Amino acid sequence: MKVLLVNTSERYGGAAIAASRLMEALKNNGIKPRLLVRDKQTDQISVLSLKHNWMLVWKFVWERTVIWRANRFKKNNLFAVDIANTGTDITLLPEFKEADIIHLHWINQGMLSLRNLEKILASGKPVVWTMHDMWPCTGICHHARECDKYHTHCHHCPFLYGGGGRKDLSYRVFSKKQKLYASHPITFVTCSHWLEEQARRSALLQGQTVVSIPNPINTNLFRPHDQAAARLKCRLPQDRRLLLFGSVKITDKRKGIDYLIASCRLLAEQHPELREQLGVVVFGNQSQQLASMLPFQVYPLDFVSNERQMVDIYNAVDLFVTPSLEENLPNTIMEAMACGTPCVGFNVGGIPEMIDHLHNGYVARYRSADDFANGIYWLLNEPDYNSLAEQAARKAASCYSESAIAKKYIELYNKLTGTNA
Repeated sequence: MKVLLVNTSERYGGAAIAASRLMEALKNNGIKPRLLVRDKQTDQISVLSLKHNWMLVWKFVWERTVIWRANRFKKNNLFAVDIANTGTDITLLPEFKEADIIHLHWINQGMLSLRNLEKILASGKPVVWTMHDMWPCTGICHHARECDKYHTHCHHCPFLYGGGGRKDLSYRVFSKKQKLYASHPITFVTCSHWLEEQARRSALLQGQTVVSIPNPINTNLFRPHDQAAARLKCRLPQDRRLLLFGSVKITDKRKGIDYLIASCRLLAEQHPELREQLGVVVFGNQSQQLASMLPFQVYPLDFVSNERQMVDIYNAVDLFVTPSLEENLPNTIMEAMACGTPCVGFNVGGIPEMIDHLHNGYVARYRSADDFANGIYWLLNEPDYNSLAEQAARKAASCYSESAIAKKYIELYNKLTGTNA
């Protein structure tokens, strides 16, 4: 069976990493996948890229310009929404014509337009669409937050300056999606049960198939190693407890940097001995900025894309923290758990599906810096820490391994193509 996976980027962003990992998982389980991207970052022969020219840049700029204009020329939320008004027709590619299944992932920012999607659906090939955020089931936003207008029909969008209007950009794009989805069957896959619940509430997806399959991870690569050796490789101290925080952009407010700072300050005030005992390892762009914001020693690392290096980092620390305010099924939590590193996260999105509270980590009350600090302190002082670490690795291996996830997708593909397993 030949499957064409489609994603805007090969390696940049959580959806790209998940799509690339799924490609490898399918390869190892008898499927012939190719990954089509706009932005290719490796020399992987199974990954195809669109031909780069000035038109790709223009398409991206044009989409942002339309959004900017609808937003009354304000930069607010400029990248929190997408309208898919530009893209590339991939149906003419030989890889598309040869494919038995078209498997869409994150296709925004000029990769595919709604018109391109219409041509893909009109081809008659079965289409699977893995949702890495809420965009496929809303008008224009990637995360609806407290807004529930997508349950009926988007309008007065809170992501548009001034709240949009009755027939604003979100209303018009929602209408286009509604017409598109109504004319063709699509199998939507959500990476978490939380997102599945949101998708089923959307008026756009009524009558469509929605199933939940998590992202895969290579548990032969991401697994527990000796902590002392890992710290030596990463040039981290052996005599401190270390917590890890990371993001593509550290200062992104959605990743909860303010709550991490507040939690660390609370810990330092309530447990002053931690000032000399605890260190914070940070990976991501602008990680150096945290050095002056936290009451603990900070060990900044640049953005890390090498997976083997990430395995060393996860194994070098005692816990991973993610105070993110918007999440689906974070790859970072999955990676940390697979390495036997317990995690602390807020009760949001798919995080409580991953972290089993007080069993392999700590799920803090949403937006509570106090409870987040409690979670960190509890993990650092739990007498049965080794059991927590073992349970974290066991959960990742049983729920997210490549073989387990590939099997679920192959069963789905077989059902859609009428192939006997």
